[in-house]
Amino acid sequence: MKKKILTITLAAAMMFGIPATMIASSTRSIEIIEQEILQPAVVLQGNTLVVSNANGQMLYIYNVAGVRVMSVKVDGPERSYELSLPKGCYIVKVGKVVRKISVK
Repeated sequence: MKKKILTITLAAAMMFGIPATMIASSTRSIEIIEQEILQPAVVLQGNTLVVSNANGQMLYIYNVAGVRVMSVKVDGPERSYELSLPKGCYIVKVGKVVRKISVK
């Protein structure tokens, strides 16, 4: 059936002067596959840092002077880390996600 339609389309294209390459390329189908990319999530609950969707990535915590005060490899889909850091503001980086936190 497809061959018959293509033959008729090409014959009509030749009669009206449409280039055959335009007809042949328009009969192809394109399948678009959407892929959901989950970004790591970082949430501070009290003195506990909860990290989700970061399995296998490195977690870095920096103080406001830019000095790294903690680094750990996240080894699960959702992990909790008890922070024993002095009060203050810190920068948390997991993969491409960067968050500011305040330890009280």
